[in-house]
Amino acid sequence: METLRIIFVIVIGLVWGSFLNVVIYRLPRGESLITPPSTCPSCGRRIKWYDNIPVLSYLFLGGKCRFCRNKISLIYPVVESLTAILFLLVYFHNLRFFDLQFFTDCLFVSSLVVIGFIDYYHQIIPGYITLPLLALALIYAPFRYDLSFKEALIGALAGGGFLLLVYAVYYLWRKKEGLGLGDVMMMLMVGAYLGLPLTILTLLFASVSGAIVGLLLMRFKKKTLQFALPFGSFIALAAVVALLWGQPLISWYLSLYQH
Repeated sequence: METLRIIFVIVIGLVWGSFLNVVIYRLPRGESLITPPSTCPSCGRRIKWYDNIPVLSYLFLGGKCRFCRNKISLIYPVVESLTAILFLLVYFHNLRFFDLQFFTDCLFVSSLVVIGFIDYYHQIIPGYITLPLLALALIYAPFRYDLSFKEALIGALAGGGFLLLVYAVYYLWRKKEGLGLGDVMMMLMVGAYLGLPLTILTLLFASVSGAIVGLLLMRFKKKTLQFALPFGSFIALAAVVALLWGQPLISWYLSLYQH
């Protein structure tokens, strides 16, 4: 029975990841998420259902369109596989229960996948995702066993407020934006879902990882301080880590100061 449940989670993750690919590709371009059906980006031919099976069709076709034989981006199977892996991690994190928390966690990590890839490729964080998820996080908070509405609100204000402060200070200092307001809205959403302690961990991990990657790019790719890093992608990664392993990490850190 447990094996069947795991297979079910993986399949659902792969199928949902296929839809997330549609969102990642079409949302920044202002296209409908429903119509037209999936088509090849190169030749425009409609993709048959048997060529649209997550991961398997990509492998069977050798990563190329059946009609024009142009390469299909590796991002498609990556997003599908990543979503399935995250759903499986959420399943085990949720102690193998299919309850409301499992489905909301899956929705949360799905939004992070979409935002992470869109920000990486387009340097934008769509409010169409962050604002509804912020509202849902606050509405759902009173029904959670691990977070109250007050804690969700504090997390949102702390996460968004901190980045808004950074935004304002940098703008006053350099007379231009250092962070986008999309990052601020994203942290409002993340903070509302994770609560204060995990929000702090998210900000810390995102800042450190972003700084490390930035320094490496400056060292090896000759980038300057003016190079725009997709900070939303780092927030997305950090929020996933905080959701899945944040509490054990915080407990371990606090134990270092206990005698």
